[in-house]
Amino acid sequence: MFKCTIIHRSIVIAAMLAGLLSVCIFAATVGATVTQEKNAARAMREKWGIEVTSLRMAVAGHMVDFRYRVLDPGKAETLFVRSNKPYLIDQASQKVLAVPNLGKVGPLRTSNKPQQGRIYWMFFGNGGGLVHPGSKITVIIGDFRVENLVVQ
Repeated sequence: MFKCTIIHRSIVIAAMLAGLLSVCIFAATVGATVTQEKNAARAMREKWGIEVTSLRMAVAGHMVDFRYRVLDPGKAETLFVRSNKPYLIDQASQKVLAVPNLGKVGPLRTSNKPQQGRIYWMFFGNGGGLVHPGSKITVIIGDFRVENLVVQ
């Protein structure tokens, strides 16, 4: 009976230590991911003068809605040059999605002169349902390139 109690306690202690180790590893991983995201957001603000406000599915999954706030119009200028065609790359498949250009409406993006503090948008066609919530994507507009964005 005494041996069973010692063995039982040892098993319980080992299980508790394994659980604690798992929590520590998970917390470190989450902390590293949050730090990487904060660093990427800071780099985007400093280099391109914008912050991404949302990246979501729209129109029943047929479009990806990309929205961003302009913090520095001078740095963000390249995103508004009409000759710079925007592309979205699905990182899993490396497939490229473009902004649809509708006959009477034109490209589904804002391309007016950027103003500080305003939120701008563009829609990428997703007709084949390639991109979905949780997809990691890259957005390219002229020299602008931002990677590892996650679709909500």
